[in-house]
Amino acid sequence: MQMLWCWRCKSEMPMLDDDEYRQVMSYSGTGHDGDKRRFESMLAEYERITGFRETNPNVVFHHRLSAYGKPCLYCGKPLRTPQAKLCGNCMKPVPS
Repeated sequence: MQMLWCWRCKSEMPMLDDDEYRQVMSYSGTGHDGDKRRFESMLAEYERITGFRETNPNVVFHHRLSAYGKPCLYCGKPLRTPQAKLCGNCMKPVPS
């Protein structure tokens, strides 16, 4: 787990590495008993790993380190994707 700027949340959030993400996703239910109950275990595992209580399961899906790019050389914010050619914060091009 690492704290990193989240573009959707507009703040630094706990991000999962790939192993942690797989572990959390293994708790996502496959039943049809309503989304809240379906994702309770997944959200509990996310909280256990990060120490951050989250209530929206969609947030967990995009709090994955490998979904983000390296830090921008100009402003330091993470690029929105590993393939980004332009920083979403300062709009400077990413050197190739």
